Amino acid sequence: MAARIEHLLTSGTFSLDGGTWDVDNNVWIVGDDSEAIVIDAAHDAEAIAEAVGGRILRAIVCTHAHNDHIDAAPELAERTGAPVLLHPDDLPLWKQTHPERAPDAELTDGQGLTVAGIELTVLHTPGHAPGAVCLYAPALTALFSGDTLFAGGPGATGRSYSHFPTIVESIRDRLLTLPGDTVVHTGHGDTTSVAAEAPHLQEWIDRGF
Repeated sequence: MAARIEHLLTSGTFSLDGGTWDVDNNVWIVGDDSEAIVIDAAHDAEAIAEAVGGRILRAIVCTHAHNDHIDAAPELAERTGAPVLLHPDDLPLWKQTHPERAPDAELTDGQGLTVAGIELTVLHTPGHAPGAVCLYAPALTALFSGDTLFAGGPGATGRSYSHFPTIVESIRDRLLTLPGDTVVHTGHGDTTSVAAEAPHLQEWIDRGF
């Protein structure tokens, strides 16, 4: 069976810089009936493992290391035997949540991850976090943007380890250059598309979104 995208919504908290907020996270599962990868193991390892079911889990990919995107990753790895993958620039954030457990392997810009016969390319897109990445799967006309790009604008850059000019550069140079029909599957909220967001880049810059 052909590769497909599955969506799971999980709920928990996001904590950074002394504050804690309730959040809903999008967990994306890419695969077919025999194997899959999970993008952002957020909050509920049991629910994610149930959604994966009897399939081989090839990897747990972290788009960045804010706690709400990685809090369930070690438990999901223990349940499934899948490696946890993270860009090394986000290790300081990772250690805030999991000081005793390192990721299993590094993500690098341009790296290809293959599952169910399709390839996802890692795009390093710092700004929301130093090691933030997106995953581009042209065969699925899909981009998994984590918290780099949302429906309506860039990810937040008002807290530690973030930088607004950097996220604008990442979005402009790495994401808005993709085909306009690319569907953007975000870390929170609704999906969007490259074509829907591209016309608004200058607006975001002008208002320091």
